[in-house]
Amino acid sequence: MGIRGLMSFVEDHINEFFTDLKLRDTKIIIDGYALFHRLCFSSNLELRYGGDYDSFTDVVEKFFESLFACKICPYVVLDGGCDISDKKLNTLKDRAREKIQMAHSLSVGGGGYVCPLLIREVFIQVLIKLRVRFVQCFSEADRDIMTLANHWNCPVLSSDSDFCIFDLKSGFCPLNSFQWRNMNTIKGTRDCYIPAKCFSLDALCCHFGNMNKVLLPLFAVLCGNDHVNLPVVETFLSKVCLPLGAPSSKGRRHHRVLGLLNWLSRFADPTEALDNVLKHLPRKSRGTVKKLLCGSMGEYLQSQGRLQDFFQHGTYACPDTWNPGLPPWVLAALARGQLSPFISDALVLRRTILHTQVENMQRPNAHRISLPIRQVIYGLLVNTPPHPGNVAWDALPPQPPAFSEVERINKNIKTSIVGAVELPKDHSDLSKLTELSLARRQILLLETLKVKQSILDPIPAALKLPIAVSCYWVQHTEAKAKLHHLQALLLGMLMGPLHAMINSPDEEAPQGGGAEMLYEELQRVKAQPGLRLDLDTAHVFCQWQCCLQMGLYLNQLLSTPLPEPDLTRRLYSGSLVHGLCQQLLTSASVESLLHVCPEAQQLYEHMFSATRSCAPAELVLPKGKSKKRRQKKRRTPWSENRVGTTLNARSWHEGGNRFELLMVGTLEEHMEAAELE
Repeated sequence: MGIRGLMSFVEDHINEFFTDLKLRDTKIIIDGYALFHRLCFSSNLELRYGGDYDSFTDVVEKFFESLFACKICPYVVLDGGCDISDKKLNTLKDRAREKIQMAHSLSVGGGGYVCPLLIREVFIQVLIKLRVRFVQCFSEADRDIMTLANHWNCPVLSSDSDFCIFDLKSGFCPLNSFQWRNMNTIKGTRDCYIPAKCFSLDALCCHFGNMNKVLLPLFAVLCGNDHVNLPVVETFLSKVCLPLGAPSSKGRRHHRVLGLLNWLSRFADPTEALDNVLKHLPRKSRGTVKKLLCGSMGEYLQSQGRLQDFFQHGTYACPDTWNPGLPPWVLAALARGQLSPFISDALVLRRTILHTQVENMQRPNAHRISLPIRQVIYGLLVNTPPHPGNVAWDALPPQPPAFSEVERINKNIKTSIVGAVELPKDHSDLSKLTELSLARRQILLLETLKVKQSILDPIPAALKLPIAVSCYWVQHTEAKAKLHHLQALLLGMLMGPLHAMINSPDEEAPQGGGAEMLYEELQRVKAQPGLRLDLDTAHVFCQWQCCLQMGLYLNQLLSTPLPEPDLTRRLYSGSLVHGLCQQLLTSASVESLLHVCPEAQQLYEHMFSATRSCAPAELVLPKGKSKKRRQKKRRTPWSENRVGTTLNARSWHEGGNRFELLMVGTLEEHMEAAELE
């Protein structure tokens, strides 16, 4: 959530409302969403090229290493999907518009803060690697964080001003005064601590005439948060005389915050204060406004959830007010972060939000290219109830297989209605999706990505999904990918295997230093200064990331028929691939870069061969030859809105045996042919 103007107000009174802490030897509950945004935006990371995920990983690792050194035990709590009521939709749309403006500013050389598209997935992978305990809530996490922190009597780390309203037993530490980079040692010992500031709710209430703490939720609602922005509240504020107290520059800056707190401090309890609010409003609207304000004040009460059960026993009961009857495996996967909030929003609200990147605003948004993948995802979710209610789901009229998507159009947003792909009947029961054989789940994934299993056979397991996604990407004319884009992308994917070669203890590992030389050269390319942002190149790589994101989500929904790739360090680095594009266009060639390391060259050739087999001729052949080659047009497994479209023959492997699907038929027929159980 977040209360307008409150955080800057309390920070202007830092000596009055905060106490100094030497944080060590304690549990701490961390607002995961706030943390990864803070680390991304406060660490001087490059944001224009789509994400230097390796650099972000370094920052996250150093943050948690500081906590471990001080014997601080972190528990990270992540927001889930949108609230079932979808009451934050207008706020989310406003933020989407703001993000578009910031992305545009970055694209033309200005400033701005836009998280790279896969930052959340990278953050979760780092948490798993570091064995940091985390949970993903079913909706917004604030109340669950407050409830857990009070249960364990430990502080909360966040940047959300709502934690100035929650009555926290051990206080709230804002991220911007949490000095994790400046650990100190307790004098005369080797014990480390992190200097921090802790907000005191008692000090705030004391400052305003010992006002009752229970009035603060009403203050938050009247001041304006992410859930409430009523014109009638503005009517109240225009009619009541808010006392500002002693005049000061701070008072002028925070007129509403200061006035409301002074005004509310006159009342003994929320009932009395609320009655005084309502009397300034038209009689006909008082009942509706009272109901809305009381409901919003309830957002600051203790949660029904028991996150301690998840951290102690691995189970987390979904609140009845949220659960629309989802299968237990889906709820478990959501809590463990194995399914994205994108899936949750599609399941519960039949509405998703597609986040803008630093892309070419004059072209269709980069997410357009991954629409067919999303339609398959929606096809898997379409028969799940989109919302709870008193009416039995079976008694509701048939629902059209459609979902709404909030997406960028030029420099604004629009909501588009998207049809779901109709899949075979045995895919329509989400509760039994995990019971499908690996072969069937893998075929569905690969058919969606328009790639043959045999093409992926020479590719290492960790790179199969990224290469399959790349095959999908190069087939789309909308991508407008050129040869140097593909080459740069594949060269960037070599960083992981090169690092493994360099650090392998195996005696049979490649010798001679070629891997290390190539690795260092690629690092040098990444670090080169003064790299100009080419908008068309940026857009092409944004499209690839959109394909990878939806490929990841589909793979997760199908219980990972392909291994999930490591996003944290050496799969995609925006600065590296943009730098490689520039070098390949001006001075370097793939051969000149790879000749020092034959093993890397061989892997590159396997990856290039796989993607080349799916690419249009003009992408990979010299000019003048492409028209004579690859005349046979590839057929799409299914169209965007049709079912039973014929498929090309596909081959795949399982258990070392090859099965050839020689007949062209419907997707359902291919699935039945592939069933081994």
